[in-house]
Amino acid sequence: MPNANNVKSIIKAFAIIEELKKNGSMSIGELSQALSMDKSTVHRLVNTIKDAGYITQSSESQKYENSIKLFEAGQSIIERIGINNAAKPHIESLAQATGETVNLAMRMENELIIIDKIESKSTIKVGINIGTVIPLYCTGMGKAVFAFLPLEERARVFAGLKYEKFTENTVTDPKVTAERLDGIRQQGYSMDNEEYVHGLICFGAPVFNHRSMPVAAVSISLPSLRFCSSSSGEYANLVKEAAMKISRNMGCV
Repeated sequence: MPNANNVKSIIKAFAIIEELKKNGSMSIGELSQALSMDKSTVHRLVNTIKDAGYITQSSESQKYENSIKLFEAGQSIIERIGINNAAKPHIESLAQATGETVNLAMRMENELIIIDKIESKSTIKVGINIGTVIPLYCTGMGKAVFAFLPLEERARVFAGLKYEKFTENTVTDPKVTAERLDGIRQQGYSMDNEEYVHGLICFGAPVFNHRSMPVAAVSISLPSLRFCSSSSGEYANLVKEAAMKISRNMGCV
């Protein structure tokens, strides 16, 4: 039930920010249609948020998108939580051991956000930028977290998922996804075989907090053209070991 004390314009402003987070760059007309608001209201709110520095406008397309200021605010919270500090030495070691890109991501409800990465020094690489929000159901890190959620929580996440087919390998069948998650839970790691990005292979493992809840994930990412299936076991063991060490630093026993 809506709170009578809520300021409706602020609720609408956050709805705009959420819509831009979901869709990237959008015009006033697109935002108006997506949010069922009249254009004059959207225009007024967007300009207010823009003046505050939380939205930017492209000089070419004239469309709007969320600014880095939002990520900076989130980053300060992440730093206070301490995941970055707990993980840093271990993702650096993992990157050195594999020579590939290593990512760290934190869960935000039905998604993850990349909060740190050590990029491969190879001239050929495929990666995802810090600050990128990725889905749970078709990424190496996402599936690693998804699989280890308590069953009741997993069911709640399933109920709220909106599937998108990013590549021909993306699985959008909830039953198949559930079966895969059970397998991931048993083996302790997940693999993304070009399910989210063409040409990207990813091995992920969950990071647990002091309550043994999966709150983050670490991954090894590499181009598919450099991947050899015989290396799967090595990558799996390395990413699981790194995730376990980070989890211990987070207070998981």
